[in-house]
Amino acid sequence: MRFLPALTRAAALGAATILATTALAGCGDDASSSSDAAGNPYGLAQAGVLRAGTLTDAPPNVYLKDGKFTGFDNDLLTAVAGKLGLKVEFVGTDFSALLSQVNNHKFDVGSSSITITEARKKTVDFGNGYDFGYFGLDVPAGSPITGFDQLAGKRVVVVQGTVQDDYATGNKLNPVRVPDYNGAINQLKAGTADAWIAPAEIGEKSATDSSGKITVAAKQLSPAPTAYAVAKGSDKLREALNKGLDEVIADGTWSRLQAQYYPGRPIPADFKPGSGTVSAPAAPSASASAAS
Repeated sequence: MRFLPALTRAAALGAATILATTALAGCGDDASSSSDAAGNPYGLAQAGVLRAGTLTDAPPNVYLKDGKFTGFDNDLLTAVAGKLGLKVEFVGTDFSALLSQVNNHKFDVGSSSITITEARKKTVDFGNGYDFGYFGLDVPAGSPITGFDQLAGKRVVVVQGTVQDDYATGNKLNPVRVPDYNGAINQLKAGTADAWIAPAEIGEKSATDSSGKITVAAKQLSPAPTAYAVAKGSDKLREALNKGLDEVIADGTWSRLQAQYYPGRPIPADFKPGSGTVSAPAAPSASASAAS
């Protein structure tokens, strides 16, 4: 019985030591967590690097040129990231997989002229709109099709998962779905499709590059703006991208890129890029943009 107090004291000292060690470890975890948050405030997969999923075949919006990702959307994102002190790492993917890859954090952001829709908001969150767009109707040269109202019963091709796919489905056109824009272009060139509903700028560039095999029959304004996509709940990143977007609108970068990639394209009077609280300087002339 005489040994019990000593044993009790030893047990108490051991317990105190364990608690102290645990407390110190906990403090270390808090400090590490605080340090991580300070060094990576936007919760990126790699601190300081914005990993962006994009496409390789959709000029002038997003595409590869001489091994480098470029286009209006990607150049604008690079400028926005620069305002945040971030470097952009672009990775090519298919549009049909892009939104789920963003929400699963394979990519920090999706950059591919993504039109904001209610259905897509269920998968990802969107920043403020940075561009508007038109639907284009591309057809093989010599086609009698001249408008969207002539597509019933025709073999219409769309890129799977795009807003053009939504349009075709909503209008009961039973479209042929392909994974990328090259697939759609090849169908028109081969005569296996009667028409392609495309983003107008991409459709126009494709027609120009087709050596006369494809023409643009019509175009119409898309119902919603395009924006960068982030994973659901990535509020700090989304807010930072919105802030950076407003800054590149205010400093003239947005206007310069508009003139560079869409020379002569009129901007709808009711379209305000970003938050709408900053004004975009007038775009330079096409000749000035080409010279810069």
